[in-house]
Amino acid sequence: QVQLVESGGGLVQAGGSLRLSCAASGRTFSSYTVGWFRQAPGKEREFVAGISWSGASTYYSDSVKGRFTISRGYAKNTVYLQMNSLKPEDTAVYYCAADADRGLPSTTTYGAYEYWGQGTQVTVSS
Repeated sequence: QVQLVESGGGLVQAGGSLRLSCAASGRTFSSYTVGWFRQAPGKEREFVAGISWSGASTYYSDSVKGRFTISRGYAKNTVYLQMNSLKPEDTAVYYCAADADRGLPSTTTYGAYEYWGQGTQVTVSS
């Protein structure tokens, strides 16, 4: 069993930066594909970024490519999402998710991820 806890959300002005963290319990987390998703009020949950179990492969949605960076910590039990040049449309609850089947980091379907955190709110003011 893996438990995920996100942190690092908050209120930031447009153009600013935040770094989200996803801390995991369970020693098998380092072998899982991890994705970040977000959900804005009234909208469906959408894929943001994914990273392979090794950290060697990453994938981003077009809306965040070039602005966000996903990475794994040295001990591999934490995954980060560095968010730069934030825009008001990035406002959402951000979730990390883990896929025990080691799917590709480009797996954008949230049903493919078995484990989810509780989410952290990111609000970008204009």
